[in-house]
Amino acid sequence: MAAASDEYAWSLPGSSIVQSKMYEKTKRAACNTVRFSKKVLWSTGKAAWIAGTTFLVLVVPLIIEMDREQQLADLESQQAALLGATPAIPLSK
Repeated sequence: MAAASDEYAWSLPGSSIVQSKMYEKTKRAACNTVRFSKKVLWSTGKAAWIAGTTFLVLVVPLIIEMDREQQLADLESQQAALLGATPAIPLSK
């Protein structure tokens, strides 16, 4: 029976393996890895938020304005074609 309890001594909280330096180093490395991963994910999320809001505030209105200008140019070209004048801007397809 003593041999069986020695076989599983590594899993007991009071055993010498649990309190060894290797265990402490491994535990510290795992904790540091988890902490680093959380910081990286947090920073990545913040960067994605900044990039997304910047795109919405600066780029989307620019795209909308460019589309309006293109529609206006197409309308002017169509009106000029109906009146018989040669369009200054070629019709886009």
